[in-house]
Amino acid sequence: MDSGRVAELITPSTRAIMVTHLWGKPAEMTELTALARDRDLDLLEDGSHAHGAGHGGQKVGTFGLAGAFSLNGPKPLSGGEGGFVLTNDDDTYYRVLTFAHYNKRARNEIPEGHPLARYAVTGAGLKLRIHPLAAALAHDQLSRLDDYLAGREEIAAYLIRELGQIPGLEVSPMSEAVKSSWYALTATYRPDQLCGLPLDRFHAALVAEGATEFDRPGSTRPLNQLPLYQHPSHLFPGYPNTRSRYREGDFPIAEKAHAHTIKLPVWHREQDLKLAEQYVSAARKASEHHKELL
Repeated sequence: MDSGRVAELITPSTRAIMVTHLWGKPAEMTELTALARDRDLDLLEDGSHAHGAGHGGQKVGTFGLAGAFSLNGPKPLSGGEGGFVLTNDDDTYYRVLTFAHYNKRARNEIPEGHPLARYAVTGAGLKLRIHPLAAALAHDQLSRLDDYLAGREEIAAYLIRELGQIPGLEVSPMSEAVKSSWYALTATYRPDQLCGLPLDRFHAALVAEGATEFDRPGSTRPLNQLPLYQHPSHLFPGYPNTRSRYREGDFPIAEKAHAHTIKLPVWHREQDLKLAEQYVSAARKASEHHKELL
């Protein structure tokens, strides 16, 4: 999200600003927090890539009204599946209970007399609570999260330094105010530095070298490119198709970033440094031999 453009996109219908900390790198929260406060808007955070990350010394998920985190397999904090919500607002917490923990927890924790108390037995008609085993696994790992992130920080520093010297790859340095969770390290592909070699061909060369964890974002892409937001009627009969509202080119910054992004995981163990070195070698080889790939 371009924080500088958010203000001009706010309309009388806007109720909240929702920020995604993509790939574990926190968004520019100083500006967004001030804007939400000045415009009397709620600020919501999607921290599903960014467990333990922070901006200006403050942890992701604590800037706004609420922050949501998922815990599936490869996340920095994993329970296998499920997720959790952080909030210090009682009403928001009670509403979350009605979506996820109807009946027992909702009856026990929503105060009698609160407007949501009478819905405690049924909640919103959904049961979105995390499985207890997943919660236990994630809770046990929480005490080790800082160690995981410290290990990722070391390997990320190596990857940024080495990949940034390879023609065709541009890796942005991280501000000192930003602490990433390094869910993934992303590089911007620069075909102009490799005689116009398409990213698909460059990526295929990396995979051929055995560097199969180099990846192009698939499901993580601009929403206007997804059928759900262009043709929702097949899933939601009676809901009008919105193709005229969501078109290619509507979000040029996100679309350009997606089309030129290549990523790889950031490992955290000391012995993983050798693996990182092998990935750098594969990228260097593909870059050096780019004319053969044309």
